Amino acid sequence: MSALPIGRAVRVIVPATTANLGPGFDTLGMALTIYDTLEVRVVETPGVSVEVQGVGAGDVPTDETNLVASSLLRALEQWGVDAPGLHLAAVNAIPHGRGVGSSGAAIVAGVLAAKGLAEGLVEVSDKELLRVATELEGHPDNIAPSLFGGLTIAWMTEDGPRHKKLSVHRGVSLLVAVPTTSKMSTQLARSLQPDTVPHEDAIFNLSRASLLIAALLDSPELLLEATEDRLHQNYRASAMPETDELIGHLRASGYAAVVSGAGPSILVLCSDPAQRPAVEALIAAKQKSPWECHTLTVDERGATVETLPALAD
Repeated sequence: MSALPIGRAVRVIVPATTANLGPGFDTLGMALTIYDTLEVRVVETPGVSVEVQGVGAGDVPTDETNLVASSLLRALEQWGVDAPGLHLAAVNAIPHGRGVGSSGAAIVAGVLAAKGLAEGLVEVSDKELLRVATELEGHPDNIAPSLFGGLTIAWMTEDGPRHKKLSVHRGVSLLVAVPTTSKMSTQLARSLQPDTVPHEDAIFNLSRASLLIAALLDSPELLLEATEDRLHQNYRASAMPETDELIGHLRASGYAAVVSGAGPSILVLCSDPAQRPAVEALIAAKQKSPWECHTLTVDERGATVETLPALAD
């Protein structure tokens, strides 16, 4: 097994993501311009230490059980690389438990940091990055856009996960509304869905998911119809009633609002940037608890890693 040299250091910047986008359950995802930053250095002292600033400070583990750290260690193990010791310093801006891909971003940050640290010891392809990160996350819909940016279609094959990156029409504008108090775990959200759905609902979502690709790439005026869903949002509504109520108000007013990821955040796909102030005003008027509105764009780069000057232990 190869060993990482003492003092080697990397910096990773990873974007938030929104997944599902309405009808594209477990398939469609999009990278957002909110970022976590991670610096990792190899140290002589055995074990893993983690410093966290921003979101999650004081709440997330600061040892090898931290999701970023455990993902990094798992990737190194799979690639046959050993680390004497690791020090991680994270500055987080992606909200946790809100449906904007914080877990996926943590996994991507760890796996990409492992690739950067192991440069020269092992060759790691984009396909391998996607495989390892998806194995850790369980599904690729958040992983693909976080790694590669843009709008992504992700799917599973017998040989592992695959993705296709697409560019969103420049007329599409994003607004993400994040509740400041309520959270939703992916496990809870998935537990609310049935094992089977009616045949007509499956056909309905196939039509809308196909239409959504056309709307996002060429025809933003179709976004409201294209974001209709029957596979997951209704089943999860009881666990996030205010999200469901706000989405109802927004859609009744003509805005393409959907649950972001597992929720409870809301993604609004505006067909014109001029719609965003009206969306914010409507949310402010109808909210029952505090929400924060983020005017965002699609991150086209995806996660990045750079080598830092070697640091002494």
